[in-house]
This record gives sequence, structure tokens and C-alpha cells, in this order.
Amino acid sequence: MNPLSLIVRVGCDIFAWFMLVFGTNVIIHGYMSPGGGFQGGAIAATFIVFLLVAYGSRRVHSWVNEGIYDVLFDELGLLSFIILAFLGLPTSFFFNYLATPLGVASPWFTPGAGTIFFMSIAVGIEVTGALSLVILNMHRGIRLFSESPMEEELGHDR
Repeated sequence: MNPLSLIVRVGCDIFAWFMLVFGTNVIIHGYMSPGGGFQGGAIAATFIVFLLVAYGSRRVHSWVNEGIYDVLFDELGLLSFIILAFLGLPTSFFFNYLATPLGVASPWFTPGAGTIFFMSIAVGIEVTGALSLVILNMHRGIRLFSESPMEEELGHDR
């Protein structure tokens, strides 16, 4: 996939950052409004799609280190979710250990939100990383298939 025109690149540059910020906003506010970690992570992962459309696959694959995506997003999101689940273990699994005693409201969270806020962020990190890696690997597979000699034998023209 080759890069597109200058107009498309400028448009994608503008909207790619908007989608990243909007996805982060949905992740952070997902515990008290529609949305959440999964939906925000999917929105934030469209950042990679915009870059692939605007700059082409060769340039984006040279920019992105998939090992960092794997370690930073996948393992960080998954481990933080598991740790948050086990922190409430003295009473029960996934226990809301941040609930304030006697129902006193916390200045940081909506009353009753507790660990949902942190769980939403952990899921958002995991989904962003995993979906970005899926998009990159699927695109690499399409690119490898389109450059393979078997395509010439099948008579496909692009």
C-alpha cells in the first residue's frame, strides 16, 4: 500500500490524533458514562489505521516496534487487570477495595465507582495494544500476499 496524496495525509494527521485523544477520553470516563475500556481501546487503535492509510505500510512498519506494543500495551494492560482483581482477594475476588467507609464520597471518584475506574483503564490499554497488533499483522499479511509470486501464477493484477 503506497502513501496517498498530500491532502489525505494532512487530513489523516489531524484526525488520527483526534481519534487517539477521543479514545483516551472514552477509556477514562467509561466507568461513569457510555463507553469503557473496550470501546475506547478500539477507538484509540484506529490511530494505526489512519497512519497506514496516510503514509503507507512500509513507512508505518518501519516506525512501529511491535515488541514495544506487545510488552507495553498487552502485558501492562493484562497484568494490571489481574493485579487489580487479586488486590481485593482478602475479602473476595474483584472486591471493590476502594469503597469508602460509611459511604463518604471520595474527591477522586464518583461514589461507588471504586476499582471500576482502574479496571476500565487496564482494559483500554490491553485492547489498544492488542487491536493495534492485529491491524499491523493483518496488514503485513495482506502485503506479503500481494508481493508473493503465487499471485502472478493465479493471474491476479493489482
